Amino acid sequence: MNEFALIKKYLKPLTKNSGSLNLTDDIYFDKRKKLSISVDSYIERIHFLNSLNPKHFVKKIFRSSLSDLYSKGIKPQIYFLSLGLNKKHANHIWLNQFTNLLNSEQKKFKISLGGGDTIKSSNLIITFTTIGFSKTKPVLRSGASMNDDIYVTGNIGDSFLGLSILKNKANFGIYNNFFKKIYYEPNIPITISPYLIKLATSSIDISDGLAQDLMHICRESKCGALIDLINLPLSSQCKALISKKMVSLKDMFSFGDDYQILFTSKQKNRIKIKNLSKKLNLKITKIGRITKDLNIFFKYNSKHFKFNGKKMGYTHIF
Repeated sequence: MNEFALIKKYLKPLTKNSGSLNLTDDIYFDKRKKLSISVDSYIERIHFLNSLNPKHFVKKIFRSSLSDLYSKGIKPQIYFLSLGLNKKHANHIWLNQFTNLLNSEQKKFKISLGGGDTIKSSNLIITFTTIGFSKTKPVLRSGASMNDDIYVTGNIGDSFLGLSILKNKANFGIYNNFFKKIYYEPNIPITISPYLIKLATSSIDISDGLAQDLMHICRESKCGALIDLINLPLSSQCKALISKKMVSLKDMFSFGDDYQILFTSKQKNRIKIKNLSKKLNLKITKIGRITKDLNIFFKYNSKHFKFNGKKMGYTHIF
């Protein structure tokens, strides 16, 4: 059973109010209180390879936890922290490193700790509950419609390449440090967040892979999509590897941990988005369009094809 089937069959029936959004999005939203909440859990050897050095995971999981709200056009304002620790972590050296990194991230994103819980655990388990307030309705997955443009911020694929290096599955020589840094410290595009309310019809952060997260938008918006792989935004380092046939272009949209924002917008907003990209000095790339067909197709060298299952992105299987 995968995570989505579990949620639909067993957890969705437990929702009793509209704020849950029927568990079809990444957040909870209370219209009356203008309150938004997201929850993210991370466990050793699943979400990070080694817990002994906080520098190798704290920035990654902290920023990914904020990413859900930012992708909805909402600024995170406070967070709660739940920690499951063992003897490897419950010592002054590890805890000082961990909290110093959290303090640095708090200052960077202007957010603070509100509370939480600590327990004993055989593996390190960390849960962030992030809260934000908004005067307007957040940009959900369900607002895309036919002929909307599809955009993505920043570059995709670099984090996947960094993880491949860390797992000793690849060696890209002079590019190794670049890709590992992107994996450890994702550059989440917070500057575009305030503009999404007016420009975006749907939005999601890329956590499980561009293809799978786009599938979430299409499923909730009851539409399809056509993506031109030639337009995928890639770093110069990634392009160099593709040109040398060291990595495949088709791998770049199937893996997660990018934490860029994938959003749709009306065609009339093209000039506004182009100007916004220049204003924010942020790469915003149009990669395709929403279609009436309920399938997601990819275009490469004039050929159309689609992927299913694992090739779409990462899914927890139980």
